Amino acid sequence: MVWREASLTGHRDGPTVARMNPALATPPSPQAPARPLRQLSDLPGPKGWPVVGNTLQVKLSQLHLDMERWLAEYGPMLKVRLGRNDLMVVSDHEINGQLFRDRPDGFRRPSQLLETVVEMGIKPGVFSAEGESWANQRRMVMASFSPTHVRAYFPALLRVTERLKKRWLQSMGQPGGLDLQAELMRYTVDAISGLAFGKDTNTLESDDDVIQQHLDKIFPALWRRTNAVIPYWRYFKLPVDRELDRSVKFVNEAIKGFVGDARERLRDPERRAHPQNLLEGMIVAADEPGSGVNDDDVVGNVFTLLLAGEDTTATSLSWMLYLLTRNPEALRKATEEVDRVMGLAEQAQPWTPEKMADLDYIEACANEAMRLKPVGPFHVVEALKDGVVGDVAVPKGTVIFMILRHDNLNERCFPNAQDFRPERWLEQGAAAGAMNPKRVSMPFGAGPRVCPGRYLALLEIKMAMAMLLQNFEIEGIDTPDGGEAQELMSFTMIPVGLKIRLKRRPAATAT
Repeated sequence: MVWREASLTGHRDGPTVARMNPALATPPSPQAPARPLRQLSDLPGPKGWPVVGNTLQVKLSQLHLDMERWLAEYGPMLKVRLGRNDLMVVSDHEINGQLFRDRPDGFRRPSQLLETVVEMGIKPGVFSAEGESWANQRRMVMASFSPTHVRAYFPALLRVTERLKKRWLQSMGQPGGLDLQAELMRYTVDAISGLAFGKDTNTLESDDDVIQQHLDKIFPALWRRTNAVIPYWRYFKLPVDRELDRSVKFVNEAIKGFVGDARERLRDPERRAHPQNLLEGMIVAADEPGSGVNDDDVVGNVFTLLLAGEDTTATSLSWMLYLLTRNPEALRKATEEVDRVMGLAEQAQPWTPEKMADLDYIEACANEAMRLKPVGPFHVVEALKDGVVGDVAVPKGTVIFMILRHDNLNERCFPNAQDFRPERWLEQGAAAGAMNPKRVSMPFGAGPRVCPGRYLALLEIKMAMAMLLQNFEIEGIDTPDGGEAQELMSFTMIPVGLKIRLKRRPAATAT
């Protein structure tokens, strides 16, 4: 265990390197003397300024890069002072994995996140809930996102994928290409809305005041406000804050419509006995005596799923496509797999969940993209009790930055770590051992609070990629300056300004 309750003046036995870098560790002798714990103040880190610490040395839009740079300079554990708070930064994947597993008893999301969510007018959902409230909601949400449930949604997801295909066919030759992130967000909003709420939002065929345009304002605002040094909006509001208020109101009204429609459907006793989507299941659960779930929890989870379901999957797809276009051999192999499993566009076989499951190389490409460009390159937790992380005494309330990409790019964990090589996820023995890629790269988190939508996310990614590669050729994905894609931290790590240029794939050139 890297975490345990302890007196802050306690001791532990033996060298601590074994918990930080097992490849370099030497097992301690049973007679080895006890070694004192380090304190947070003992950790190295960048020299700060009076009062503000390191606050002015980081850029919020590149916070992950600043942390990774300091780790390269000071080592795998360091201390950073942001404002008046000393933060612990940890990069070792084994320690991070244990921190994930020690939630929700040992750690929680930072309390400031929940405060910000509520202040913005968003009801807390399973993402930001804690304690007993989280446990009640988690049971409800996990059951609704089970592989069986996602499989039942396949026909509706197929309709959404066909809409994306139709939209792109109609956009052929558009000057400058298509805004890749915006296009994929329309796709993922329609997908999650259908599965979770039984609502066909159809943003792909609408240019009106669609819900996606409002969601796009909320996630970045949540990131800015959670990390703001001065909460100025409590005293005066800028135009961007008034726009945010309008967007939150719009989405809340839309959710009320979803809930109202679902309650109307549930007047049918047969439907109530067999809910057909996540929202209906949540309402039925909330209506049960002693459920611990109420209408506010239902609304909060609708909001959470709209935000998380839109942004994270779309961003993963954007990074995956970007990396494939810069690795033509991997793109060729992915196209060949789609042709073999799904058939050519003119002779395409019926799409089924079984065929999606056979797209092993596409899934490997997704895993490799999430290793190199995780939408969440770090995760932040807050200690709920005094304890020990690695060999450091951590007081209750300490905020810990878990840097998840550091070991993803470590040669000790992944040979040729900087290369985009999907084959590493398919090689013999990849599913076992301490350096199993899935134990090091944790894009969906780990432990009790692992992402409940991971099965849906992978299915959406496979279906979008199969549709694209079966019907289109990628002429290019362009960045604003013609260089490498820039990483922008805005709650998730998004690529800046990618434009995709597509052309119809001629049957004669298909392999």
